[in-house]
Amino acid sequence: MISRLPKWIEYGAFILAFIAGFINAIGLISLDHQAISHLSGTVTLLGASLLDAPFKTSANLAGVLVAFLFGASLSGVLLHSSRLKLGRHYGLALTIEGGLILLAIYLFSGGSYYGCYAASAACGLQNALATKYSGAIVRTTHMTGIFTDLGIMLGSALRGEPFDKRKAILFLLIITGFLCGGVSGTYLFNIYLFDALFIPAVICFVLALVYTLYSKRHQPVAI
Repeated sequence: MISRLPKWIEYGAFILAFIAGFINAIGLISLDHQAISHLSGTVTLLGASLLDAPFKTSANLAGVLVAFLFGASLSGVLLHSSRLKLGRHYGLALTIEGGLILLAIYLFSGGSYYGCYAASAACGLQNALATKYSGAIVRTTHMTGIFTDLGIMLGSALRGEPFDKRKAILFLLIITGFLCGGVSGTYLFNIYLFDALFIPAVICFVLALVYTLYSKRHQPVAI
């Protein structure tokens, strides 16, 4: 049950959603207005571009998809189980995510569309960090599934079924984090342009450090 999970799950979910919302906002208001943290719109644009857009446009969109897949694959290499467990290599994964965001800053600052690839890979890696546990699938880089699950819970409650308050709180924290990230990303991009991405990069590094120290203190053996 969600109620048995430690409180740091909720804090971490909020912060990760903030990072994704931040990155996605900057992608949407810069360069080709490319969504980065989720792929539904990108797949649709790719399909449309195959009909009448230049090949470069289609190639760029396909590159974003492949980059997201690459990031998720990295997470699959690092994390050998779908179950959330203290001691797994989440710290290393977060460090790599921070490095990918720094690479995105470098590429974006030079006017290169490849910055979208690095940012998409970072989001793919982060999304794969969200694990299936206690009957819930938590994703922090897009909100469709979160709103769907929350709606199902509300509908079930109207039928008289028990309402899992803590799961609802977790979902609301993810939604709030993504929204706050979007607001912050937009505001800071208008001031610092792509250098605003240093914020989510630093957050990733800090999260990695905090998690590593916490994990060593409570469970020395990494799996």
